[in-house]
Amino acid sequence: MRGRWRAGARQIGRASRLYRQSRGPRRVHALTLALLHIPGHHRAPNATPRPGTASRALPPVVVPMADSGKKRDGSANGTEKKASPTPKPPSSSTSGFSKNVPLLVFVLLLGLVYRQLQPPAPKICGAPGGPPVTGPRVQLKDGRHLAYHEYGVPKDQAKHKIIFVHGFDSCRYDALQVSPELAEELGIYLVSFDRPGYGESDPHPGRTEDSIAFDIEELADGLQLGPKFYLIGYSMGGEIMWSCLKNIPHRLAGVSILGPVGNYWWSGYPSNVSTEAWYVQLPQDQWAVRVAHHAPWLAYWWNTQKLFPASSVISFNPAILSREDMAVIPKFAYRTYAGQVRQQGQHESLHRDMLVGFGKWGWSPLEMENPFPAGEAAVHLWHGAEDLIVPVQLSRHIAQRLPWVRYHELPTAGHLFPIADGMPDVIVRSMLLGDE
Repeated sequence: MRGRWRAGARQIGRASRLYRQSRGPRRVHALTLALLHIPGHHRAPNATPRPGTASRALPPVVVPMADSGKKRDGSANGTEKKASPTPKPPSSSTSGFSKNVPLLVFVLLLGLVYRQLQPPAPKICGAPGGPPVTGPRVQLKDGRHLAYHEYGVPKDQAKHKIIFVHGFDSCRYDALQVSPELAEELGIYLVSFDRPGYGESDPHPGRTEDSIAFDIEELADGLQLGPKFYLIGYSMGGEIMWSCLKNIPHRLAGVSILGPVGNYWWSGYPSNVSTEAWYVQLPQDQWAVRVAHHAPWLAYWWNTQKLFPASSVISFNPAILSREDMAVIPKFAYRTYAGQVRQQGQHESLHRDMLVGFGKWGWSPLEMENPFPAGEAAVHLWHGAEDLIVPVQLSRHIAQRLPWVRYHELPTAGHLFPIADGMPDVIVRSMLLGDE
């Protein structure tokens, strides 16, 4: 028996020397296997000894580990101390989200800015939630409607049929007020209509510098005005007269252009003329016109924000009125219908007017040929010399450039001269009878 123990002790000593020489996980595994095969120790630890043999307790066999000879940090006697867990690095999904936070903030801000720039949808007359239709309308080929109002003698008794085109921030009720006496004398039938987006006429988001002329032609056909009719346009409606002269001259018996808006970027204006006219405007109007031409996508926000002054015409700034304009402004007190003008929304009425009127045109009125070379009709251009809303310099140059235009400059008048006492009759008589 003692021989067996001596052999076991020698085996343990040999295993210890081998370990100290190896110090590797593979060798440790080999040493463990060697210890498990010590002679005389093949039985399980709790096995019952064979009868007749003494039960001796074997000293515990300790297999040294790789760092058994060293003390661990934080251990006073070299015994193993449980290591604190190493913090996990942030997951790739968390770090990726952190990197994308600036991008997400930028996209959010961009979305908010975009929302501020977008105009609200117009409130279409006759549609659910929109204003009611209160007057007669003509339906156009594309499905839109134009509301209109009739003045003068009955249409079937008229000798002269006139279509009036209203100006900025106006409607069909702002027609030229021809006296009943003149209407009876000359047999005048006059019809005024709401331009697209105003009053009760449907908006036309695709409106261009040319499209309104064909709307007018369809209106005339819908009302059965005959092959020819007269046109009178005021302010922004006056600018539209150039489009009608270009696109439907064969339908026109005569045209009167009253205080027409001019586009500063039309080709044909000398720089000194356009510059002089430009600085007649108030600074806030210069900016509003500049935005309409160069940044139309910004027009809605620009004309509705409260940070600084926008268009003085939209805000009714009295600084744009001349002395004579101030004298006739009380006539606007009768406009009990003023709430209908913008009832479908400002963007498809006021702002659309500016975008088209001051936008980038594909042609220039200053380069037009005489639409009536045989003298079959006449074109009259009227402008007040003291106009602070639409500078007279532009009309003066057009009259010089186009000799077929009959120019009438009113030396003391402002922009509102068509509503001055007696002026409507003077304008209409001149157009129909050729009186100067």
